[in-house]
Amino acid sequence: MNTSVNSQTLKTERLTDAFQLFNELSKNLSDSYQELQKQVASLSKELADARTERLKTLIEKEKLANRLQQILAALPAAVIVLNGENRVLDCNAVAIDYLGEPLIGQNWEDVIQRSLISVFDNPHERQLINGKRVSVTQNVLNNESGQIILLSDVSELRALQDKVSQQKHLSAMGEMVASMAHQVRTPLSTAILYASQMNKISVTDNSRIKFSNKILERLHYLERQVNDMLIFAKEGRLAMEVFSLQKLLARVVENMHDMTENNNIKFDISNNVQIDEMLGNEDALLGAIMNLLNNAVEAQQDKALVTMVLNQIDQTSLQIQIQDNGPGIDSITRQRLFEPFYTTKVRGTGLGLAVVDSVVRAHSGSIQCESTKDTGTLFSLLLPCVNQYTASLSDIGCHNMENIYETV
Repeated sequence: MNTSVNSQTLKTERLTDAFQLFNELSKNLSDSYQELQKQVASLSKELADARTERLKTLIEKEKLANRLQQILAALPAAVIVLNGENRVLDCNAVAIDYLGEPLIGQNWEDVIQRSLISVFDNPHERQLINGKRVSVTQNVLNNESGQIILLSDVSELRALQDKVSQQKHLSAMGEMVASMAHQVRTPLSTAILYASQMNKISVTDNSRIKFSNKILERLHYLERQVNDMLIFAKEGRLAMEVFSLQKLLARVVENMHDMTENNNIKFDISNNVQIDEMLGNEDALLGAIMNLLNNAVEAQQDKALVTMVLNQIDQTSLQIQIQDNGPGIDSITRQRLFEPFYTTKVRGTGLGLAVVDSVVRAHSGSIQCESTKDTGTLFSLLLPCVNQYTASLSDIGCHNMENIYETV
């Protein structure tokens, strides 16, 4: 009997303990569920806030994109976006107006060949089919997967620049006429004086030869002055055509022979250019070269040496270097060398080097002067006038003109 009671009591105690444990687990589960609900609520709020912020960002980006589209459409310049394969990915309405259709998806090189014409005087500008001048600017995109091209209409700017240049030139022409009147009259009077003596019976044959040389010297001087005046009057507008470099150098040699025949001057010329066919104005280049050579000869005295070296820098550029061993040029004078009518000579017009600069710029080239007192002067001309489509001199049976002429 007691055993049965004890067994019943033990079962009751165990059942009580089980219920108590169940209650504790239920309470823990309830607490965990409430905590989970709080976390879910917090995460839901954070997600809602993030979604709201994301939507706000997207709206702002959409507004910015619309604003950029409006700006792009309102730009007076043509904007072309290229992909990594150099094909047109996007463009604005001005680009279509400038370049025509089709444009999207086209290879940019094909578009250039079709709609953009190269201009001789500026490699960074092109001419459209309708005659407008545009400047070409391009930048690589940040991701380096393409680039953006900007075409800006510079027609009005060029017209204004030409007008200002024309006004300045007219002013300079008036100054030049006043200067040339004296520069022409003096040598002309001298030539007339010598010519008037030549038909006199009392004049010996030696004197006649001397008078003839003097007249020829004055006439050559007048010819140079007139040529300089004509080139300066053209404002660098020169007719460009194909010419032979060998022929140009032969003319230089001939002119230098007349200049150095009776003087203690040595002239060396070296041609290292392997292409004979050039594109430019032969007469204008000859005049510019002779201006520099004349200055080199006039600047020197006894045992004078003048050298002329030609090199080809790249596929299209010709470099001409003219060096003398004269007294040199000080820094102050060197800064004003290419100004019209600036001269340090008593009988000079100041047009010589201004004409040289004008000819060089007409060929889209550049000129530099390196000189110090008592060490000589070096003029370097860089002219993009080599015809890159011609054969080398070795292919056409020509040879370098090494020391083609010298006289002492």
